[in-house]
Amino acid sequence: MVIHIVQPGDSLYRIARMHGVPLPLLIGQNELAEPYRLTPGQALVVPQPTAVYTVHRGDTLRSIAAQAGTTVLHLLQNNPQLGGSDRIWPGQTLVLSYGRKLGTFAVNGYAYPNIDPRVLRKTLPYLTYLSVFSFGFDSRGQLMPQDTALLTRMARQYGARPLLVLTTLGEDGRFSGERAHILLQSPAMQQTLLDSLAQTIETQGFAGVDIDFEYIPPADAAAYADFVAAVRARLAPSGATVLVALAPKTAADQPGLLYEAHDYRALGAAADGALLMTYEWGYAYSAPMAVAPLDKVAQVVRYAVSEVAPEKLLLGMPNYGYDWTLPYVRDQSRARTLGNVQAVEQAIQVGAPIRFDEQAQSPHYNYWRDRAEHEVWFEDARSVRAKLALAGEYRLHGVSVWNIMRYFPQLWSVLNQLYDIEKQG
Repeated sequence: MVIHIVQPGDSLYRIARMHGVPLPLLIGQNELAEPYRLTPGQALVVPQPTAVYTVHRGDTLRSIAAQAGTTVLHLLQNNPQLGGSDRIWPGQTLVLSYGRKLGTFAVNGYAYPNIDPRVLRKTLPYLTYLSVFSFGFDSRGQLMPQDTALLTRMARQYGARPLLVLTTLGEDGRFSGERAHILLQSPAMQQTLLDSLAQTIETQGFAGVDIDFEYIPPADAAAYADFVAAVRARLAPSGATVLVALAPKTAADQPGLLYEAHDYRALGAAADGALLMTYEWGYAYSAPMAVAPLDKVAQVVRYAVSEVAPEKLLLGMPNYGYDWTLPYVRDQSRARTLGNVQAVEQAIQVGAPIRFDEQAQSPHYNYWRDRAEHEVWFEDARSVRAKLALAGEYRLHGVSVWNIMRYFPQLWSVLNQLYDIEKQG
């Protein structure tokens, strides 16, 4: 796999010829839309398959997979233009393989129940876990109902394990430390929640739970780890997976309500695995900067592996960017969220060249609109590759994407060409 950085005067035809790849394959892997305009600094994934196949009349994905000694799932991963569907036509070129991979990663992706089914179907071939966000609980400890039947059923079809995300989100959409405290100090309420969890997981087809409690009172740190351990013990007979989301700490005694009750060592021991929430350095109310600067992410990983076994850890990866209006005013400015594909399309529309910050390993650009300057930070193939390399360097179990509501072709293309994806059925 090659990542080509667009130069002034480049065209897709010239780039395809330069790297010796068919133009339709270059367009398809990056899911570019006509009229195929580019901007300097834009990253393009140049696929380099080791085997391709031209579809003949009467072929099916199943027959092609059998003939090539591969699986339908691998064909779906290698050919995102199929959209997770088995519909093919004579004359179509399919990628059969990309050669030797660097290893195998588990991949988690967060989705809300209202995700576009087309986006979900297209993404599921790349997921080990689908974390459905989210399930809260009432004052008695009963889970709030959610209609997730479509998500759990589709996840199973593509060999992904659907996880129920358990949170303390209140009616205002914010994490409630008070709700966490009440639960963690009430054995009766916890017992009700354990019963409700076990029943919901069984009846709604979940394969486990992803526990995400944030802004917990520091005094409840031990009680939180004990609760996670209790969930794991209760669900163990069914073979359910228990993951826990961890705030991005760099030291055990890191101050702040987000961090203090997240005891990495205790929570890592209590759960089957842990998701590092390594994003939101740049966020809606911050000054303009990368959402997940690699140097900052690396600091969290170095601390995490000192407390938790690397094979239990999944590195958090953001699937979005922010657009700030300048000048930034503390406590007043608010950035606009945008998808990574949207960020590149906007750069092309406004004629902004894309720059790349080597320290943060993140792309960014500036432009003017309505007499105001804007600054945009987002993710591209280069930043994805850098984060995957970091996870590989520390031998982590894999990565966790927040979130998959917008389809980002380069994320899945880079991941698929570098790593096999763990599938558990």
